[in-house]
Amino acid sequence: MNPFRPARAALTIAAPLILIAGCGTDTAEKAAAASATPRSFTLTAEQRAKITVDTVTLTNFRPVLDVTGTVAFNGDRSTQVLSSISGPVARLVAPLGAQVSPGDLLATVSSPDFASAVADLRKAEAAHANAVRTTARAQALFRNDALARADLDQAVTDSTAAAADLDAAVQALRALGVGDATVASVRAGASATPIEAAIRAPIAGTVVERLVNPGQVLEAGATPTFTIADLGSMWVNASVYGADVALVRADEAVDVIVDGAARPVRGRVDYVAPIVDPATKATAVRIVAENPGQILKRDLFVQLRIHAATERRGLLVSSTAVLRDDENLPFVFIAAADGTFLRRRVTLGRHADLRYEILDGLAAGDRVVSNGALFIQFAESQ
Repeated sequence: MNPFRPARAALTIAAPLILIAGCGTDTAEKAAAASATPRSFTLTAEQRAKITVDTVTLTNFRPVLDVTGTVAFNGDRSTQVLSSISGPVARLVAPLGAQVSPGDLLATVSSPDFASAVADLRKAEAAHANAVRTTARAQALFRNDALARADLDQAVTDSTAAAADLDAAVQALRALGVGDATVASVRAGASATPIEAAIRAPIAGTVVERLVNPGQVLEAGATPTFTIADLGSMWVNASVYGADVALVRADEAVDVIVDGAARPVRGRVDYVAPIVDPATKATAVRIVAENPGQILKRDLFVQLRIHAATERRGLLVSSTAVLRDDENLPFVFIAAADGTFLRRRVTLGRHADLRYEILDGLAAGDRVVSNGALFIQFAESQ
């Protein structure tokens, strides 16, 4: 038996397998090369009439930054009304949605603070009247050499102190929401019953929140009772990340896009934070927006389009020219000199209104399908 026969047989079997494997590798490489090569596509004259081709050129443009934001009340035109007095709520006067002016009555409170303030005012009024009389007598005695100069000076000092105490008592009563008419009535000695103090609107606006109920006990200086806001303008708070912060500056124009609205709401950048949030690594940006028809509501989620003030120069194509392939990568259709069209992958940069900046994939002078790219993509797939 020949000891070399099995090895020769194995070699004979392996040779075809090597050939098959080699053929398979060549086929895979050719397939990969074919897929990497842009495929051209030809249109009929009738189809070409339905598309628009634009020549790419270097253009000056202002980038547009698209971010999201949340609506809030304008902090410069809204306030939470704290109770200045302690005691239970007696009456709620202003309903939700009411338009109020500074000084308008919002609610009344049955408060022992009111009774104490009335008593203090009456005591101060009596002490002041007595001090005035004492000073008048002292001046008369001094003119008749019946009183020492030091005693007259003391009487004048006591009168001045009594006047200051009276002013403080009046201001304390006004701080409880009591009007001038009621203060004058108390000073005249009229009855101050029923003993109710007032919570009044500090600013003009709309009552957007009522935070108390009848009978609820309030703590002076601590219990929020109402929220009043001027709804003519609102704040929109947004977060901007990374290099995009360089595009955002104060007073830049902003389009606030609300779902269902016919047109964007106009706004402007009001504040760009000088620090980055350590948790999110984002920079806070605040926009002041107009609020026609009160379309903006607190906590509403909106889209923001910030128009950068700084110009850039680059290659721009229409947003309708940019499509996405099966891998979600952007591409455009290029019109070749021979009348065919082929795909070209591109790298997108900034957004500029209805155009995209192209960072890579195109050169000045390239002819790009701007209108009808979807038609070519559909026809190509048939």
